[in-house]
Amino acid sequence: MKNWQNIAAEQSAILKEVRNGAPEAMKGFSALAAGALKAGALDTRTKELIAVGISVAVRCDPCIAFHTKAARAAGATREEIMETVATAIYMGAGPAYMYAAQAVEAYDQWDAAAKAAPAE
Repeated sequence: MKNWQNIAAEQSAILKEVRNGAPEAMKGFSALAAGALKAGALDTRTKELIAVGISVAVRCDPCIAFHTKAARAAGATREEIMETVATAIYMGAGPAYMYAAQAVEAYDQWDAAAKAAPAE
C-alpha cells in the first residue's frame, strides 16, 4: 500500500523547488487552480470529486493524494469517492473502447485503399 500522506508531503517539497524556480508560471497555475475550484454552478466539493476522478483516469499519484485530501476537507464522503472512482474506471475504459473502434476503421480504410491500388 502507498502512504498517501507521505506522497503529498514529498511532492510538496519537490514542488517548492518548481515554485521557486518558476515563480511567475506557478502564480499563474495557482490562479488557475483557485478559479477552477471556486464555487459557482458546482460547489468546491463536487469540483474536487471531479479532480479525483481525473487523477485516477490519468494515473497521477500526487494528484490523487492532494485531491482526495481536498475532497474530504470539502465534505466529500467515502461513498462519493467510491462513485467517483467507479466513473473514472468507466471513463478510462470507455475512451479506449471508442478509440479502438476508430483504429479498426482506420486499418480497414488503409487496407481497402491498398487493395484498390494497382500492383507495383
